Amino acid sequence: MTPEQLAAAKAVMVQGPLLIFIVVLAILFIIFATAKLKIHPFLALLLAAYGVGFLSKMPVEFIGPVIAQGFGNLMTNIGLVIVLGTIIGTIMEKSGAALKMAEAVLNIVGVKRSPLAMSIIGYITSIPVFCDSGFVILTPLNKALAKRANIPMAIMAVALSTGLYATHTLVPPTPGPIAAAGNIGADLGLVILVGMLVSIPAAMTGLWWAYRVGKNIPSEMDQTGISYDELKKQFHKLPGTAKSFMPIVVPILLIALASMAKFAKYTGPGSNLIIFLGTPVNALMIGMLLSLTLLPKFDEETLMNWVGQGIKDSAIILLITGAGGSLGAVLSATPISDYIKTLAGGSTSGGIFGLILLFIIAALLKTAQGSSTVSLVTTSSLIAPMLPQLGLTSPMDLALTVMAIGAGAMTVSHVNDSYFWVVSQFSGLKVTDAYKAQTMATFLEGLITLITTLILFIIFH
Repeated sequence: MTPEQLAAAKAVMVQGPLLIFIVVLAILFIIFATAKLKIHPFLALLLAAYGVGFLSKMPVEFIGPVIAQGFGNLMTNIGLVIVLGTIIGTIMEKSGAALKMAEAVLNIVGVKRSPLAMSIIGYITSIPVFCDSGFVILTPLNKALAKRANIPMAIMAVALSTGLYATHTLVPPTPGPIAAAGNIGADLGLVILVGMLVSIPAAMTGLWWAYRVGKNIPSEMDQTGISYDELKKQFHKLPGTAKSFMPIVVPILLIALASMAKFAKYTGPGSNLIIFLGTPVNALMIGMLLSLTLLPKFDEETLMNWVGQGIKDSAIILLITGAGGSLGAVLSATPISDYIKTLAGGSTSGGIFGLILLFIIAALLKTAQGSSTVSLVTTSSLIAPMLPQLGLTSPMDLALTVMAIGAGAMTVSHVNDSYFWVVSQFSGLKVTDAYKAQTMATFLEGLITLITTLILFIIFH
Protein backbone atom coordinates (compact mmCIF):
# COMPACT_ATOMS: atom_id res chain seq x y z
CA MET A 1 0.00 0.00 0.00
CA THR A 2 1.52 3.33 -1.06
CA PRO A 3 1.36 6.39 1.24
CA GLU A 4 -1.22 7.94 -1.08
CA GLN A 5 -3.40 4.82 -0.97
CA LEU A 6 -3.03 4.65 2.81
CA ALA A 7 -4.11 8.27 3.23
CA ALA A 8 -7.13 7.72 0.97
CA ALA A 9 -8.07 4.55 2.85
CA LYS A 10 -7.84 6.24 6.26
CA ALA A 11 -10.19 8.98 5.08
CA VAL A 12 -13.06 6.50 4.64
CA MET A 13 -12.34 4.34 7.70
CA VAL A 14 -13.91 4.47 11.15
CA GLN A 15 -12.65 7.41 13.20
CA GLY A 16 -12.49 8.56 16.85
CA PRO A 17 -13.83 6.74 19.91
CA LEU A 18 -15.44 4.01 17.82
CA LEU A 19 -11.99 2.99 16.55
CA ILE A 20 -10.69 2.81 20.13
CA PHE A 21 -13.69 0.61 20.96
CA ILE A 22 -12.78 -1.71 18.06
CA VAL A 23 -9.21 -2.06 19.38
CA VAL A 24 -10.50 -2.81 22.90
CA LEU A 25 -12.87 -5.35 21.36
CA ALA A 26 -9.90 -6.97 19.60
CA ILE A 27 -8.02 -7.24 22.92
CA LEU A 28 -11.04 -8.78 24.64
CA PHE A 29 -11.47 -11.21 21.75
CA ILE A 30 -7.84 -12.35 22.00
CA ILE A 31 -8.23 -12.86 25.76
CA PHE A 32 -11.53 -14.75 25.40
CA ALA A 33 -10.35 -16.83 22.42
CA THR A 34 -7.11 -17.98 24.05
CA ALA A 35 -8.26 -18.27 27.69
CA LYS A 36 -11.80 -19.62 27.31
CA LEU A 37 -12.16 -21.09 23.83
CA LYS A 38 -8.57 -22.44 23.90
CA ILE A 39 -7.93 -21.19 20.37
CA HIS A 40 -4.24 -21.14 19.50
CA PRO A 41 -2.77 -17.61 19.88
CA PHE A 42 -1.61 -17.68 16.24
CA LEU A 43 -5.20 -18.04 15.01
CA ALA A 44 -6.57 -15.64 17.63
CA LEU A 45 -4.16 -12.90 16.56
CA LEU A 46 -4.85 -13.43 12.86
CA LEU A 47 -8.62 -13.41 13.42
CA ALA A 48 -8.26 -10.24 15.47
CA ALA A 49 -6.29 -8.66 12.62
CA TYR A 50 -9.04 -9.49 10.13
CA GLY A 51 -11.68 -8.33 12.61
CA VAL A 52 -10.04 -4.93 13.08
CA GLY A 53 -9.67 -4.60 9.31
CA PHE A 54 -13.33 -5.28 8.57
CA LEU A 55 -14.82 -3.41 11.55
CA SER A 56 -12.71 -0.32 10.86
CA LYS A 57 -14.02 -0.39 7.26
CA MET A 58 -10.59 -0.75 5.69
CA PRO A 59 -10.99 -1.23 1.93
CA VAL A 60 -11.25 -4.99 1.48
CA GLU A 61 -8.63 -5.10 -1.26
CA PHE A 62 -6.03 -3.91 1.27
CA ILE A 63 -6.79 -6.18 4.24
CA GLY A 64 -5.08 -9.33 2.95
CA PRO A 65 -1.93 -7.60 1.63
CA VAL A 66 -1.52 -5.56 4.85
CA ILE A 67 -1.79 -8.70 7.00
CA ALA A 68 0.70 -10.60 4.82
CA GLN A 69 3.08 -7.65 4.72
CA GLY A 70 2.97 -7.25 8.51
CA PHE A 71 3.82 -10.93 8.98
CA GLY A 72 6.63 -10.84 6.44
CA ASN A 73 8.20 -7.61 7.69
CA LEU A 74 8.49 -8.94 11.24
CA MET A 75 10.02 -12.21 10.05
CA THR A 76 12.57 -10.20 8.06
CA ASN A 77 13.61 -8.31 11.18
CA ILE A 78 13.71 -10.99 13.87
CA GLY A 79 12.80 -14.40 12.41
CA LEU A 80 16.36 -15.76 12.21
CA VAL A 81 17.24 -14.21 15.57
CA ILE A 82 14.46 -16.19 17.26
CA VAL A 83 15.46 -19.44 15.54
CA LEU A 84 19.15 -19.07 16.39
CA GLY A 85 18.42 -18.10 19.99
CA THR A 86 16.18 -21.13 20.47
CA ILE A 87 18.82 -23.48 19.03
CA ILE A 88 21.40 -22.08 21.46
CA GLY A 89 19.04 -22.70 24.38
CA THR A 90 18.30 -26.27 23.32
CA ILE A 91 21.99 -27.17 22.97
CA MET A 92 22.80 -25.61 26.35
CA GLU A 93 20.01 -27.61 27.95
CA LYS A 94 20.98 -30.97 26.47
CA SER A 95 24.76 -30.62 26.79
CA GLY A 96 24.76 -29.81 30.51
CA ALA A 97 26.11 -26.27 29.93
CA ALA A 98 23.25 -24.82 31.99
CA LEU A 99 24.27 -27.03 34.93
CA LYS A 100 27.92 -26.02 34.49
CA MET A 101 26.95 -22.35 34.68
CA ALA A 102 25.03 -23.12 37.83
CA GLU A 103 28.05 -24.83 39.31
CA ALA A 104 30.27 -21.83 38.51
CA VAL A 105 27.91 -19.37 40.23
CA LEU A 106 27.53 -21.68 43.21
CA ASN A 107 31.29 -21.82 43.68
CA ILE A 108 31.36 -18.02 43.95
CA VAL A 109 28.29 -17.49 46.13
CA GLY A 110 28.65 -20.54 48.39
CA VAL A 111 26.35 -23.32 49.54
CA LYS A 112 24.99 -21.35 52.51
CA ARG A 113 23.65 -18.73 50.10
CA SER A 114 22.08 -21.33 47.84
CA PRO A 115 18.82 -19.35 47.29
CA LEU A 116 20.84 -16.35 46.09
CA ALA A 117 22.91 -18.69 43.92
CA MET A 118 19.81 -20.19 42.34
CA SER A 119 18.35 -16.71 41.72
CA ILE A 120 21.56 -15.67 39.92
CA ILE A 121 21.68 -18.96 38.04
CA GLY A 122 18.07 -18.50 36.94
CA TYR A 123 18.78 -14.90 35.92
CA ILE A 124 21.61 -16.04 33.64
CA THR A 125 20.04 -19.24 32.32
CA SER A 126 16.75 -17.70 31.19
CA ILE A 127 18.42 -15.21 28.86
CA PRO A 128 18.64 -17.86 26.10
CA VAL A 129 16.53 -20.67 27.64
CA PHE A 130 12.75 -20.52 28.23
CA CYS A 131 11.92 -20.23 31.92
CA ASP A 132 9.87 -23.45 31.83
CA SER A 133 12.79 -25.41 30.38
CA GLY A 134 15.26 -23.65 32.66
CA PHE A 135 13.30 -24.63 35.76
CA VAL A 136 13.09 -28.25 34.64
CA ILE A 137 16.83 -28.33 33.84
CA LEU A 138 17.83 -26.82 37.17
CA THR A 139 15.30 -28.51 39.47
CA PRO A 140 17.58 -31.51 40.22
CA LEU A 141 20.32 -29.06 41.21
CA ASN A 142 17.81 -27.08 43.26
CA LYS A 143 16.75 -30.20 45.15
CA ALA A 144 20.32 -31.30 45.73
CA LEU A 145 21.31 -27.88 47.11
CA ALA A 146 18.21 -27.65 49.30
CA LYS A 147 19.11 -30.99 50.83
CA ARG A 148 22.81 -30.14 51.11
CA ALA A 149 22.23 -26.72 52.77
CA ASN A 150 19.14 -27.81 54.79
CA ILE A 151 16.98 -25.04 53.27
CA PRO A 152 13.21 -25.53 52.65
CA MET A 153 12.48 -26.43 49.05
CA ALA A 154 9.87 -23.67 48.77
CA ILE A 155 12.54 -21.00 49.32
CA MET A 156 14.78 -22.56 46.69
CA ALA A 157 11.90 -23.00 44.22
CA VAL A 158 10.70 -19.38 44.37
CA ALA A 159 14.28 -18.04 44.28
CA LEU A 160 14.96 -20.02 41.10
CA SER A 161 11.58 -19.38 39.45
CA THR A 162 11.70 -15.60 39.95
CA GLY A 163 15.31 -15.36 38.81
CA LEU A 164 14.35 -17.19 35.63
CA TYR A 165 11.17 -15.16 35.19
CA ALA A 166 12.91 -11.77 35.41
CA THR A 167 15.12 -12.20 32.35
CA HIS A 168 12.56 -14.37 30.52
CA THR A 169 10.25 -11.37 30.15
CA LEU A 170 12.82 -8.56 29.91
CA VAL A 171 16.09 -9.61 28.27
CA PRO A 172 16.64 -10.73 24.65
CA PRO A 173 17.45 -13.13 23.07
CA THR A 174 14.46 -14.68 24.85
CA PRO A 175 11.82 -14.65 22.07
CA GLY A 176 9.21 -12.53 23.90
CA PRO A 177 11.39 -9.45 24.47
CA ILE A 178 12.95 -9.86 21.01
CA ALA A 179 9.49 -9.85 19.43
CA ALA A 180 8.38 -6.81 21.45
CA ALA A 181 11.55 -4.92 20.51
CA GLY A 182 11.04 -5.84 16.84
CA ASN A 183 7.39 -4.81 16.85
CA ILE A 184 8.08 -1.31 18.15
CA GLY A 185 11.42 -0.79 16.41
CA ALA A 186 13.54 -0.62 19.57
CA ASP A 187 17.33 -0.97 19.44
CA LEU A 188 17.99 -4.56 20.50
CA GLY A 189 21.34 -3.82 22.13
CA LEU A 190 19.84 -1.05 24.24
CA VAL A 191 16.94 -3.32 25.21
CA ILE A 192 19.45 -5.95 26.38
CA LEU A 193 21.39 -3.43 28.47
CA VAL A 194 18.29 -1.85 30.00
CA GLY A 195 16.64 -5.25 30.45
CA MET A 196 19.60 -6.66 32.36
CA LEU A 197 19.49 -3.62 34.66
CA VAL A 198 15.71 -3.54 35.20
CA SER A 199 15.51 -7.31 35.78
CA ILE A 200 17.89 -7.10 38.79
CA PRO A 201 15.34 -5.42 41.14
CA ALA A 202 12.72 -7.87 39.85
CA ALA A 203 14.88 -10.90 40.66
CA MET A 204 15.87 -9.47 44.05
CA THR A 205 12.20 -8.88 44.89
CA GLY A 206 11.49 -12.51 44.04
CA LEU A 207 14.38 -13.62 46.24
CA TRP A 208 13.09 -11.48 49.13
CA TRP A 209 9.62 -13.02 48.77
CA ALA A 210 11.15 -16.51 48.65
CA TYR A 211 12.79 -15.96 52.05
CA ARG A 212 9.68 -14.29 53.48
CA VAL A 213 7.09 -16.97 52.67
CA GLY A 214 9.11 -20.05 51.74
CA LYS A 215 10.13 -20.91 55.29
CA ASN A 216 6.46 -21.45 56.20
CA ILE A 217 5.53 -23.56 53.16
CA PRO A 218 6.10 -27.32 53.30
CA SER A 219 7.12 -29.34 50.25
CA GLU A 220 7.04 -33.07 49.72
CA MET A 221 10.51 -32.66 48.21
CA ASP A 222 12.03 -31.58 51.54
CA GLN A 223 12.71 -35.17 52.51
CA THR A 224 13.56 -36.55 49.07
CA GLY A 225 15.92 -35.86 46.18
CA ILE A 226 19.23 -37.03 44.78
CA SER A 227 22.65 -35.82 45.78
CA TYR A 228 24.61 -33.22 43.86
CA ASP A 229 27.18 -35.83 42.78
CA GLU A 230 24.46 -38.11 41.43
CA LEU A 231 23.05 -35.19 39.47
CA LYS A 232 26.38 -34.48 37.78
CA LYS A 233 26.77 -38.14 36.82
CA GLN A 234 23.65 -37.90 34.63
CA PHE A 235 25.61 -35.73 32.20
CA HIS A 236 28.72 -37.92 32.30
CA LYS A 237 31.11 -35.03 31.56
CA LEU A 238 30.08 -31.39 31.78
CA PRO A 239 31.56 -28.84 29.33
CA GLY A 240 34.08 -26.29 30.60
CA THR A 241 32.94 -23.13 32.38
CA ALA A 242 34.13 -20.63 29.74
CA LYS A 243 32.74 -22.78 26.96
CA SER A 244 29.35 -22.96 28.74
CA PHE A 245 29.04 -19.18 29.13
CA MET A 246 30.30 -18.13 25.70
CA PRO A 247 27.15 -18.83 23.62
CA ILE A 248 25.25 -16.36 25.84
CA VAL A 249 27.89 -13.83 26.78
CA VAL A 250 29.55 -13.29 23.40
CA PRO A 251 26.37 -12.37 21.42
CA ILE A 252 25.19 -10.05 24.19
CA LEU A 253 28.57 -8.28 24.32
CA LEU A 254 28.71 -7.94 20.52
CA ILE A 255 25.18 -6.50 20.29
CA ALA A 256 25.82 -4.16 23.23
CA LEU A 257 29.13 -2.97 21.75
CA ALA A 258 27.49 -2.20 18.41
CA SER A 259 24.68 -0.31 20.15
CA MET A 260 27.19 1.80 22.07
CA ALA A 261 29.11 2.51 18.86
CA LYS A 262 25.91 3.69 17.15
CA PHE A 263 24.90 5.76 20.15
CA ALA A 264 28.33 7.43 20.28
CA LYS A 265 28.33 7.78 16.46
CA TYR A 266 31.74 6.10 16.36
CA THR A 267 33.19 5.97 12.84
CA GLY A 268 36.84 5.22 13.63
CA PRO A 269 38.94 2.12 12.97
CA GLY A 270 36.95 -1.11 13.13
CA SER A 271 33.57 0.61 13.20
CA ASN A 272 32.23 -1.40 10.26
CA LEU A 273 33.40 -4.65 11.84
CA ILE A 274 31.81 -3.69 15.17
CA ILE A 275 28.47 -2.96 13.47
CA PHE A 276 28.66 -6.18 11.44
CA LEU A 277 29.41 -8.40 14.43
CA GLY A 278 26.83 -6.61 16.58
CA THR A 279 23.97 -6.94 14.11
CA PRO A 280 21.60 -9.24 16.06
CA VAL A 281 21.36 -11.99 13.44
CA ASN A 282 25.14 -12.05 13.03
CA ALA A 283 25.76 -12.02 16.79
CA LEU A 284 23.30 -14.86 17.37
CA MET A 285 24.83 -16.81 14.49
CA ILE A 286 28.20 -16.52 16.25
CA GLY A 287 26.56 -17.63 19.49
CA MET A 288 25.02 -20.62 17.73
CA LEU A 289 28.40 -21.61 16.27
CA LEU A 290 29.96 -21.29 19.73
CA SER A 291 27.20 -23.51 21.14
CA LEU A 292 28.30 -26.27 18.75
CA THR A 293 31.50 -26.54 20.80
CA LEU A 294 29.30 -27.80 23.65
CA LEU A 295 28.24 -30.89 21.70
CA PRO A 296 29.67 -34.04 23.27
CA LYS A 297 30.09 -35.49 19.79
CA PHE A 298 29.26 -34.58 16.22
CA ASP A 299 26.71 -37.08 14.94
CA GLU A 300 23.11 -37.32 13.82
CA GLU A 301 21.80 -37.16 17.40
CA THR A 302 23.40 -33.79 18.10
CA LEU A 303 23.75 -32.06 14.73
CA MET A 304 20.38 -33.21 13.44
CA ASN A 305 18.14 -34.00 16.43
CA TRP A 306 19.29 -31.37 18.94
CA VAL A 307 19.39 -28.59 16.36
CA GLY A 308 16.14 -29.87 14.86
CA GLN A 309 14.48 -29.71 18.27
CA GLY A 310 15.52 -26.08 18.61
CA ILE A 311 14.06 -25.30 15.19
CA LYS A 312 10.79 -27.03 16.10
CA ASP A 313 10.56 -25.14 19.39
CA SER A 314 11.06 -21.84 17.57
CA ALA A 315 8.28 -22.50 15.04
CA ILE A 316 5.42 -21.70 17.42
CA ILE A 317 7.10 -18.50 18.57
CA LEU A 318 7.70 -17.45 14.96
CA LEU A 319 4.06 -17.97 14.03
CA ILE A 320 2.70 -16.12 17.06
CA THR A 321 5.17 -13.30 16.57
CA GLY A 322 4.35 -13.03 12.86
CA ALA A 323 0.62 -12.97 13.56
CA GLY A 324 1.26 -10.21 16.08
CA GLY A 325 3.08 -8.31 13.33
CA SER A 326 0.02 -8.74 11.10
CA LEU A 327 -2.23 -7.26 13.76
CA GLY A 328 0.19 -4.39 14.28
CA ALA A 329 0.27 -3.67 10.54
CA VAL A 330 -3.52 -3.51 10.37
CA LEU A 331 -3.61 -1.12 13.32
CA SER A 332 -0.92 1.02 11.70
CA ALA A 333 -3.08 1.30 8.60
CA THR A 334 -6.02 2.71 10.60
CA PRO A 335 -6.39 6.33 11.80
CA ILE A 336 -5.98 5.28 15.44
CA SER A 337 -2.63 7.04 15.86
CA ASP A 338 -4.21 10.33 14.85
CA TYR A 339 -6.98 9.96 17.43
CA ILE A 340 -4.56 9.05 20.24
CA LYS A 341 -3.19 12.60 19.97
CA THR A 342 -6.30 13.78 21.77
CA LEU A 343 -5.72 11.34 24.65
CA ALA A 344 -2.01 11.86 25.40
CA GLY A 345 0.63 14.24 24.18
CA GLY A 346 4.41 13.96 23.87
CA SER A 347 5.11 15.30 27.36
CA THR A 348 6.69 13.41 30.24
CA SER A 349 3.27 12.88 31.79
CA GLY A 350 2.04 11.51 28.46
CA GLY A 351 4.95 9.08 28.37
CA ILE A 352 4.26 7.90 31.91
CA PHE A 353 0.60 7.45 31.00
CA GLY A 354 1.68 5.40 27.99
CA LEU A 355 3.99 3.13 30.01
CA ILE A 356 1.28 2.50 32.61
CA LEU A 357 -1.25 1.80 29.84
CA LEU A 358 1.14 -0.73 28.28
CA PHE A 359 1.63 -2.41 31.64
CA ILE A 360 -2.13 -2.72 32.21
CA ILE A 361 -2.81 -4.17 28.75
CA ALA A 362 0.04 -6.68 29.02
CA ALA A 363 -0.98 -7.64 32.58
CA LEU A 364 -4.60 -8.22 31.52
CA LEU A 365 -3.47 -10.40 28.61
CA LYS A 366 -0.98 -12.34 30.73
CA THR A 367 -3.37 -12.93 33.63
CA ALA A 368 -6.21 -13.94 31.32
CA GLN A 369 -4.48 -16.31 28.92
CA GLY A 370 -1.31 -17.37 30.75
CA SER A 371 1.50 -16.85 28.23
CA SER A 372 4.06 -14.11 28.85
CA THR A 373 5.29 -14.39 25.26
CA VAL A 374 1.79 -13.93 23.83
CA SER A 375 1.29 -10.96 26.14
CA LEU A 376 4.57 -9.36 25.00
CA VAL A 377 3.86 -9.95 21.30
CA THR A 378 0.22 -8.87 21.38
CA THR A 379 0.68 -5.75 23.47
CA SER A 380 3.65 -4.51 21.45
CA SER A 381 1.72 -5.14 18.22
CA LEU A 382 -1.34 -3.26 19.45
CA ILE A 383 0.52 -0.26 20.80
CA ALA A 384 3.27 0.20 18.20
CA PRO A 385 1.28 2.61 15.95
CA MET A 386 0.40 4.79 18.96
CA LEU A 387 3.85 5.29 20.52
CA PRO A 388 4.58 8.74 19.00
CA GLN A 389 1.27 10.06 20.31
CA LEU A 390 2.07 8.62 23.75
CA GLY A 391 5.33 10.56 23.86
CA LEU A 392 7.51 7.45 23.50
CA THR A 393 9.86 8.06 20.59
CA SER A 394 13.53 8.16 21.61
CA PRO A 395 15.69 4.99 21.66
CA MET A 396 15.59 4.97 25.47
CA ASP A 397 11.81 5.50 25.45
CA LEU A 398 11.38 2.47 23.19
CA ALA A 399 13.65 0.32 25.36
CA LEU A 400 11.63 1.32 28.43
CA THR A 401 8.45 0.57 26.50
CA VAL A 402 9.64 -3.04 26.17
CA MET A 403 10.32 -3.03 29.94
CA ALA A 404 6.79 -1.80 30.72
CA ILE A 405 5.29 -4.49 28.51
CA GLY A 406 7.57 -7.10 30.10
CA ALA A 407 6.46 -5.93 33.56
CA GLY A 408 2.86 -6.55 32.58
CA ALA A 409 3.78 -9.90 31.03
CA MET A 410 5.01 -10.99 34.49
CA THR A 411 1.72 -10.14 36.19
CA VAL A 412 0.66 -12.77 37.19
CA SER A 413 1.56 -16.46 36.86
CA HIS A 414 -1.33 -18.65 38.03
CA VAL A 415 -3.23 -21.80 37.07
CA ASN A 416 -3.61 -20.96 33.35
CA ASP A 417 0.16 -20.55 33.01
CA SER A 418 2.25 -23.64 32.26
CA TYR A 419 5.11 -22.13 34.26
CA PHE A 420 2.92 -22.10 37.40
CA TRP A 421 2.44 -25.84 37.08
CA VAL A 422 6.10 -26.49 36.27
CA VAL A 423 7.16 -24.63 39.43
CA SER A 424 4.52 -26.16 41.70
CA GLN A 425 4.77 -29.76 40.45
CA PHE A 426 8.54 -29.95 40.16
CA SER A 427 8.90 -28.43 43.64
CA GLY A 428 6.24 -30.49 45.41
CA LEU A 429 4.07 -27.49 46.32
CA LYS A 430 0.31 -27.65 46.86
CA VAL A 431 -1.72 -25.39 44.58
CA THR A 432 -2.80 -23.13 47.44
CA ASP A 433 0.83 -22.80 48.56
CA ALA A 434 1.93 -22.11 44.98
CA TYR A 435 -0.51 -19.20 44.89
CA LYS A 436 1.10 -17.76 48.02
CA ALA A 437 4.60 -18.32 46.68
CA GLN A 438 4.72 -18.19 42.88
CA THR A 439 1.66 -16.11 42.01
CA MET A 440 2.33 -13.45 44.64
CA ALA A 441 6.03 -13.37 43.73
CA THR A 442 5.26 -12.67 40.06
CA PHE A 443 2.78 -9.97 41.06
CA LEU A 444 5.46 -8.22 43.13
CA GLU A 445 8.04 -8.68 40.35
CA GLY A 446 5.73 -7.00 37.86
CA LEU A 447 5.01 -4.02 40.12
CA ILE A 448 8.68 -3.48 40.99
CA THR A 449 9.63 -3.70 37.30
CA LEU A 450 7.01 -1.08 36.40
CA ILE A 451 8.22 1.22 39.20
CA THR A 452 11.84 0.80 38.11
CA THR A 453 10.85 1.55 34.51
CA LEU A 454 8.97 4.71 35.47
CA ILE A 455 11.91 5.92 37.58
CA LEU A 456 14.30 5.42 34.64
CA PHE A 457 11.87 7.23 32.34
CA ILE A 458 11.78 10.25 34.68
CA ILE A 459 15.59 10.23 35.03
CA PHE A 460 16.15 10.23 31.26
CA HIS A 461 13.60 12.99 30.74
